[in-house]
Amino acid sequence: MSARVVRRTLAVGLPLALLSTLGVAATAATATAGPQERHGHHERPDRTARITGSAVLGDIPLAGFSNGLLPGTVRDDRDVRLGGIGSDIYPAGRKGEFWTVTDRGPNGQIKVDGKKRRTFPVPGFDPAIVKIRVGGKRVEVLSAIPLTTRSGAPVTGLPNQRSRDEAPYTYDATTPLTYNPNGLDTEGIVRAADGSFWLVDEYGPSLVHVSSRGRVLARYVPEGLRLRGADYPVVEALPGVLLHRKVNRGFEGLALLPGGDLVMAVQSPLSLPDEDAGEGSRNVRLLRFSTKKHAVTAEYAYRFDPVEVVDPGEDDTSELKISSVVALDRDTLLVEERTDRAARLHRVTLPRGSGILGSSWDDPKSSPSYEELTDPAAAGVRVLRKRLVVDLGTVPGIPGKIEGVAVTGRSTLALINDNDFGMTDGAEAFDANGRLVDSGIETSVTSLKLPRPLNG
Repeated sequence: MSARVVRRTLAVGLPLALLSTLGVAATAATATAGPQERHGHHERPDRTARITGSAVLGDIPLAGFSNGLLPGTVRDDRDVRLGGIGSDIYPAGRKGEFWTVTDRGPNGQIKVDGKKRRTFPVPGFDPAIVKIRVGGKRVEVLSAIPLTTRSGAPVTGLPNQRSRDEAPYTYDATTPLTYNPNGLDTEGIVRAADGSFWLVDEYGPSLVHVSSRGRVLARYVPEGLRLRGADYPVVEALPGVLLHRKVNRGFEGLALLPGGDLVMAVQSPLSLPDEDAGEGSRNVRLLRFSTKKHAVTAEYAYRFDPVEVVDPGEDDTSELKISSVVALDRDTLLVEERTDRAARLHRVTLPRGSGILGSSWDDPKSSPSYEELTDPAAAGVRVLRKRLVVDLGTVPGIPGKIEGVAVTGRSTLALINDNDFGMTDGAEAFDANGRLVDSGIETSVTSLKLPRPLNG
């Protein structure tokens, strides 16, 4: 019997109420990533960063977790276990404790008649803020907060609009599901001084303000989105150009600056003037949002490194993403560039001024578009300056798909991966009885020691 099966058997033997608040001990997964050369790039990655600890989330049945928060939301979890909490990680105050957030829930893709369909095997799942404790080789769930509407109903993770989002289907891609204007595909998370949370979402893309109890207080979306029927306030306060976000590539990274401003990152280049231009672009956008004015005050131009520099095994530029953005001080960020297999962290300085906000680069009709520029500086675009802090691809033992980064000390970080709830794409993700064939990828928190202080 495999170690995975042994752990699952132990977890099922515990009361579900207990599983919703306690993690299950597990052995740290062994990663296979090793040092890799970055040929053809002027920066020399720092090869002396090292892992100081790795902890794994145990097997917690998804139905027990969800129904413990909102009774009756999940009738059948199809043997999916709690995962997907690696969308982001944010310090919770005490050593080893963090706030994390799930994404929209288990989902995958299956081809039907040559076209991909987006599946939601557990459509009743409600995204949640999850507080964890990392100790030794174990990740414990301390508590969780479900995201709810004004009336207290679950927001769910289902897509919002037929005109903009992928159509949702059942686990086997045979039966359409209903769109939900309340649905959120949550990614980044920070906690404000008043105890409320700010999240970013990929659907809108949107910035979401949530009470300390998980109720959506306001959802800030691009001008012109025209989202109707949501059971919470929807405010069109973001630049309309964001309506051209690539499907499933809206906001992902979110940082809270000292003073209360937020910086959020679009995961990928916008599809301007079309999808092909976005797929081949290395130009992305970060936005600064004033929580006092409830308005965007700056938009910054950011340029990815070439994909073969970030990930020597990849030649598809569209695989580049920004997943995590962390504030180091009032005008400095830590920004993660990644593919699913590799990642690099850069120290980025924010300039004064509003950047490209309200300029011609915010006009979807501009030609060439900002996304089409091969040399933004030559076109008068001030690109954010960045300096490589660490190339995670050179650190043995780092898991793939790192989506969350937290600063835990002057020269230490906590990294969390997204295990996609153990799901894979394709019809083979479930067996003949509709039960999950788990990928075996665990949710893990990795502690990293850098060779020098982050602000050094």
